[in-house]
Amino acid sequence: MESQQIKQAGLKVTAPRVKILSILENCGKRHLSAEDVYKELLSQQEEIGLATVYRVLTQFESAGLVCRRHFEGGQSVFELNSGEHHDHLVCVKCGKIVEFADSIIEERQARIAAENGFEIEEHSLVIYGVCSESGCQKKA
Repeated sequence: MESQQIKQAGLKVTAPRVKILSILENCGKRHLSAEDVYKELLSQQEEIGLATVYRVLTQFESAGLVCRRHFEGGQSVFELNSGEHHDHLVCVKCGKIVEFADSIIEERQARIAAENGFEIEEHSLVIYGVCSESGCQKKA
């Protein structure tokens, strides 16, 4: 499966690319930093360096396989490109990220853009707050 996705993206199938894509698909977490991917590779006794992880993630981003997100106060995270637009809620204490989609918000943004003579090419909505998780603590 991973090999086919890599080929369809126009990239050569290599062991590091297959392993990194597999981690992104199967880790159970939707938003991963390059360091998260690297730690998971280490836990699987894979000998793939952090520089390679960054390079592969950048290649995946260029090929459209993943999207890079930049949230305030944190490092870049990567998520598989589902092809569907969504927005994010980010906890400023623990870093939890929740995805959501809301057609009313999307319609309102389009109307505001049109009222101001803009044609939306791309947009991102990130709402920062504090989650209600009982174990929410300041991340290390």
